[in-house]
Amino acid sequence: MKQIVILISGRGSNMQAIVDARIDGAQIAAVISNRPDAAGLAWAAAQGIPTVALDHKQYASREDFDAALQAAIDAFSPDLVVLAGFMRILTPAFTRQYAGRMLNIHPSLLPAFPGLHTHQRAIEAGCKLAGCTVHFVTAELDHGPIAAQAAVPVMGDDTAETLAARVIVEEHRLYPAVVRAFVEDRLQIDGLRVRVLP
Repeated sequence: MKQIVILISGRGSNMQAIVDARIDGAQIAAVISNRPDAAGLAWAAAQGIPTVALDHKQYASREDFDAALQAAIDAFSPDLVVLAGFMRILTPAFTRQYAGRMLNIHPSLLPAFPGLHTHQRAIEAGCKLAGCTVHFVTAELDHGPIAAQAAVPVMGDDTAETLAARVIVEEHRLYPAVVRAFVEDRLQIDGLRVRVLP
């Protein structure tokens, strides 16, 4: 049974999609948030999942917070750490600790549009396709080996909100599928490429 710790900062809709997927061979060991008021914590607790709140504002530096976060995560001995709307930039030492076993989902077709405001930037750039990317986390923000992507068309009358609404449907489908592939040992990292075995 592979143990999974999920990190959130808000309502955790991708966390909910992963929990609801009921992946064979996986147990959600804990949900951890850097915001004590994150709505996803209450949802996870209602499902009987252990939760931890670590307010990043209570730490003097990014390094201090990451050290506390690492200790909280390691208390659950996870095989996989899943970032699901976790809005913190992680230090290189932290990302090294979980190299090859930490996933993130980003609402663009990376390497296009890392960072914030991805949907508005895609519209302004005239993109015909937008989407989401699940990737392994490295020290460089929104980079790392890409495990899977899903695309949606960008419509002529799209706003950032309407595009985001179509992309998140794909996020909720794609992320559990990639987590399942990890649990089944079907993801092989080769440099920046990830092979997904049948």
